[in-house]
Amino acid sequence: MIAKRWSKEGILEKLWSKIDKKNPLFFASCGTGLVAKLLEKAGADSITTFGGGRLRSNGWGSMSMLWPVQDINGQVLEYSGHDIITAIKGDAFITACINANDPLRDMRVFLDQLKAIGVLSVANSGPSISDYDKDSHIYEVLTQSGITFETEIEMLKLAKEMGLITIAMPFNLEDSIKMVKEAMPDIFCFHAGTTKGGLIGFNTPYSLEDTAKRTEEAYNAVRKIKNDLILLTHGASLVTPEDGQYILDNTSGHGLWTGSATERIPIEKAVLEVAGKFANLEINK
Repeated sequence: MIAKRWSKEGILEKLWSKIDKKNPLFFASCGTGLVAKLLEKAGADSITTFGGGRLRSNGWGSMSMLWPVQDINGQVLEYSGHDIITAIKGDAFITACINANDPLRDMRVFLDQLKAIGVLSVANSGPSISDYDKDSHIYEVLTQSGITFETEIEMLKLAKEMGLITIAMPFNLEDSIKMVKEAMPDIFCFHAGTTKGGLIGFNTPYSLEDTAKRTEEAYNAVRKIKNDLILLTHGASLVTPEDGQYILDNTSGHGLWTGSATERIPIEKAVLEVAGKFANLEINK
């Protein structure tokens, strides 16, 4: 097959056109080609690939990628090119969430490899050290080992120089301000925390109201630094379409970025319901 190729200009033009028409943007992550195909058919603007998406599809929580159970960047490169881009028509573009702190990969080479397979949009959250509490032992150990938030910022700056769309995806207000100020990304997505719900969802301390409040606080802060940012939110208590509408109604953002909400949780429900009916059939003769 020959996969459709986007240009940076074409992607941004499409996104801003929707924003100007007051149509919310919809980014969604996945770990399989089937889900990518369904997300595109449903109207997703961008399909997100990341190591946690593949782990989630294998029955683990997406944040299990924080533990070194696989070559995250290798996985992203392989399944983005083999499973995802080949499964979709090209109406949606691919965003790759990558591990900028990979000690065994030159980010310039890796970003070139992503561009070669048709990925023109990258984010820093695959995984991000921003997810760790700064007063924790693990944060101190990682940063002293050279795993830093600054490296993620440098990756986004390099990606921008190389002509890719850059997406800042920090987990807190402090990191949001720092990343936008230094990397000047095209898109900002506030990561409100690991998504709750389903069989393996995180028991998040953030209610839907808290999720919206923290998101809007971040939006207000980063907009003062760069007023032409595309603004998205992801995670925590954003689980259902009704939750999404609440976020849109109570923040000044341009759209939503889903993960488990449009992959793991609906798959769990659908398979359990249908398989349960098969498991309870009767032999009546």
